[in-house]
Amino acid sequence: MKKFSRRQFIGQASCAAIGSTSLINALLHLKGINALALSNSMLDPEYKALVCLNFSGGNDAFNMLVPMGTKEYNDYQASRANLAIAKNELLALQVGNTPGRTFGVHPSLVEVQKLYNDGKLTFVSNVGTLLEPVNQNAFYDGSVRLPLGLLSHSDQSQQWQTSIADERATVGWGGRLADLIRDLNPSDKISMNLSLAGTNLYQIGNETIEFAIDPYQGSIGIEGYGSDNMYDQFNIIRGKALDSLIDHSYQDAFQKTYIDVIKNSRDGHRLFSDALEKAPTLQTQFTDNYISNSFKMVAQTISAHEQLGVKRQIFFIDYPGWDHHDEVIQNQGQMLQIVDNALSEFHQALEELQLFSQVTTFTMSEFGRSLTSNGNGSDHAWGGNVMVMGGNVVAKKMFGQYPLLGPKSPLNVYDGVIIPTTSVDQYFAELALWMGVTPSDLPYVLPNIGNFYDTQSGKKPLGFLNF
Repeated sequence: MKKFSRRQFIGQASCAAIGSTSLINALLHLKGINALALSNSMLDPEYKALVCLNFSGGNDAFNMLVPMGTKEYNDYQASRANLAIAKNELLALQVGNTPGRTFGVHPSLVEVQKLYNDGKLTFVSNVGTLLEPVNQNAFYDGSVRLPLGLLSHSDQSQQWQTSIADERATVGWGGRLADLIRDLNPSDKISMNLSLAGTNLYQIGNETIEFAIDPYQGSIGIEGYGSDNMYDQFNIIRGKALDSLIDHSYQDAFQKTYIDVIKNSRDGHRLFSDALEKAPTLQTQFTDNYISNSFKMVAQTISAHEQLGVKRQIFFIDYPGWDHHDEVIQNQGQMLQIVDNALSEFHQALEELQLFSQVTTFTMSEFGRSLTSNGNGSDHAWGGNVMVMGGNVVAKKMFGQYPLLGPKSPLNVYDGVIIPTTSVDQYFAELALWMGVTPSDLPYVLPNIGNFYDTQSGKKPLGFLNF
């Protein structure tokens, strides 16, 4: 029989809040054990949070951010054919660091345009998974190492969430980040990582497991547990019985570890729910859909961070459905409008809380999509563009290298697949440094960073954040 160490057992058995309607179901679906941190204060200069919005399925990012100069737009139009957005529909950006080049965003991104032009949001161009820098010749002659499972949903999603492109890793870079800076949170009962999308690879660390919350209800405990309704005798009796089991002192190490998971889940649910109930009521109005409500729950959690004594939090929101092999123009337009509203509402809420400068929201997606049309949609590709929003973004500039998009582009392979010029490692390194990771510790969070960034250079990886 295979033997497990106590740490291995904890890693396999840990769980977040008991989020099912029965204890048995909760035990069968164990999640991260650490509870959450909240706050009632509106100003906490030491507090910082990262909010990841994942476009699951592969966002067609070269229709999200489009060149508007005559020659570049004509090249874009030649490659995209019936997928090209009309130039007069694009929303112009006031870009200050691309002389001779102009850009606009998708017509659904009205609020994003305003946020960018107000200096509160920026773009990083042509980001993707890489093991080392690649050009077109090296790609075709096989002289460079390429990411495992290129163009594959599962592999590329995994690599964006782990920042490890040469193996199918099981620990995410957000988890390793939390492992590294966990001492910044005063309480060891608090999980730094909070998921609005259940279990995800991005937030799993060697010592950290995400705490899952619901966009509408927050932490969901056992149905009826903790009832103080005098007429609800069944749940009162059941709750006392469960407390008796959970609070019992177990001598066996594995029994103790197992019950500690459940106890931490129960206590975490209580802690989160109490803190959220005492948090200030947001005046900002959020649209009633899953993504806006996810951002609303993040804002409510951030507003209560001090009550549970945390200085760092990492949130994960997943927005599935971006695999637009068909009807990309219509479908992407509708989904980008949902994102546009949610980002604007979240920005308003953070301004209301006076914490906008201390929260950085960033997007990712497993890959961009092919420039060429498959008839009415686009297929899996490689490099793509991402957004970063926050009070610390460098205003009215774009970062990375926006590629030429014509059919003869030097980065165009496989007839419409663009080779990334910025690695996910560089993108994530900037975010990690902003959160408080030291340059010398970056290789723990991002093992491949040395192939793209000199951690001893004293320079920023890309420069899109002020810190």
